[in-house]
Amino acid sequence: EPVTRVALDVRLVGRRSTGDSTYWFGLLSGLVQLDDKIEYLLLSNAERPPGIPEAHNLRWVHIPSRYDRLWSLVSFPLAARKRGAGAIHTQYNLSPLVGRRGLTTVHDVSFFVEPSWYGPKDGFLLRKGVASSVRRAARVIAVSETSRREIERFLPAARGKTVVTYEARHPAIGPMPPQEARQAIEALGIAPPFILSVGARWPRKNLKLALDAAALLPKELPHRLVLTGPAGDGALHGPRIIEAGYVSETELSALYALADAYLLTSLHEGFGLPILEAFACGCPVICSQGGAIPEVAGDAALVVPGYDPREWAGAIAGLLADRSKMDELRERGFARERLFSWTRTAELTAGAYKHVIGTRS
Repeated sequence: EPVTRVALDVRLVGRRSTGDSTYWFGLLSGLVQLDDKIEYLLLSNAERPPGIPEAHNLRWVHIPSRYDRLWSLVSFPLAARKRGAGAIHTQYNLSPLVGRRGLTTVHDVSFFVEPSWYGPKDGFLLRKGVASSVRRAARVIAVSETSRREIERFLPAARGKTVVTYEARHPAIGPMPPQEARQAIEALGIAPPFILSVGARWPRKNLKLALDAAALLPKELPHRLVLTGPAGDGALHGPRIIEAGYVSETELSALYALADAYLLTSLHEGFGLPILEAFACGCPVICSQGGAIPEVAGDAALVVPGYDPREWAGAIAGLLADRSKMDELRERGFARERLFSWTRTAELTAGAYKHVIGTRS
């Protein structure tokens, strides 16, 4: 029987952990669990990074190029077609050279939901690029029902060809015993008690709310707010703030394990990966209602309906004073996180690949 080949644009997989790199990493960890007679060509303009799953049906193909955009638009689709890929999978932008064999994963369309969260040029390019990619895609993959509804609302071309495949936590992030966790973050100079928030300093992530809420916590609470992720131009300062910068998956697991609460203050998420990471590590979550956050959190997080720092400070202080509520959220978090698996994501994604290959053959 002929080999079915699928090409993936995995350029981002070896880069510093973001939702896009976690997505490829998790999907690959799920695909190797399947016995589905598909050969996966992992195309990148970088050498194979450490940690990529080893399997007979995963083949890393290094096609050098200095220019990411040119690589995605030209080098990647041409190399994929030359190697006989029946389906070609990217995130967001899909080159016209892909033809009728393209799939794109669109994590969210926040640039349509609220254009002011983006600079004029970035927002324009995202809206234009994703709209045309969705039009030419044979299948669109959304990572939540919320995201699917928004994609289909703003991009009617997606209707009837969008499938939902939930994400799961990064395979390298998970529970850690307290003593081991303390040692793992010793070099960062961070010690409990603290609360935690993770993310880039983009307007949509709304990290200033976490900062303002922390500043309003009662004086008798000794907790600091630890922020991880790139400070960039938006470094945040305050009396309780510890800027940890980029941290490894091991350090992040340790921070989740030792934090008394995780704050997700985002105005909008297509999924909300840190929710599941915090759940897995036994960290109670306090979150907003932005986008798909309530869909992912279920009944396992404390949801704050608005974005008033005083309301958030009250929710944080109330939770930290209530040990039984914290324990209850931990248990619910463990149970909720187990509902999400990259193997299931991979099964649904492989189904989408087969659909695209089948409609072309």
